[in-house]
Amino acid sequence: MSGQLPLDLRPRPALDRAAFMVSACNSDAVAMVDDPALWPGGKLALVGPEGTGKTHLAVAWADRTGAVITSARTIDLGRPPPAFQVIEDVDRIAGDLQAEEAVFHLHNGVVNQGGKLLLTGRSAPQSWPLLLPDLASRMRATALARLDTPDEALLGAVMVKLLADRGVKAAPSLVHYVLPRIERSMQAVEQMVERLCDAGFSADRKIGRKLAIDLLDEG
Repeated sequence: MSGQLPLDLRPRPALDRAAFMVSACNSDAVAMVDDPALWPGGKLALVGPEGTGKTHLAVAWADRTGAVITSARTIDLGRPPPAFQVIEDVDRIAGDLQAEEAVFHLHNGVVNQGGKLLLTGRSAPQSWPLLLPDLASRMRATALARLDTPDEALLGAVMVKLLADRGVKAAPSLVHYVLPRIERSMQAVEQMVERLCDAGFSADRKIGRKLAIDLLDEG
């Protein structure tokens, strides 16, 4: 039918806990997030570079506990603080006094009622250049769970799973060829899987090492 829009049938990323893959680079952090009884004062800072899975793990924890998720920039102080709360990207509001004050009040509202608070950021709270002294001291007193840059074992497992989600069984030769030749990040693996599948399906080519060679030669 003319004018019909093509459907995007690519699988959406699963953000449940079962879909979060664990390896040496993230196992300690996962164990901390999975057991809030280990959080001193009922709060935990989950930190790591972009693409290490902070949002995935935070969403999985929120799904399990019923926690409310909010960005540090969009906190609504007009409602009572929940018993379980995720505040994402707290490091990004450093220097914005109004946003810092909102994080401070939400932090106190959750912790003072004996709730659980999960904060995310790219680096440890001690390095956040916060303007509000009271918030800075509370962040420094927060336990830390660090997600390190993904190792090759984790990236390989993610690549195999993403291809399997698209109905492709990844040969070891494909994974071993691709990983040393792309950036070591989840985003780079996802982008490479998309390129492989788009090229393979559109040209009816086998999604394997030869196709990867051609795509990487193209840049």
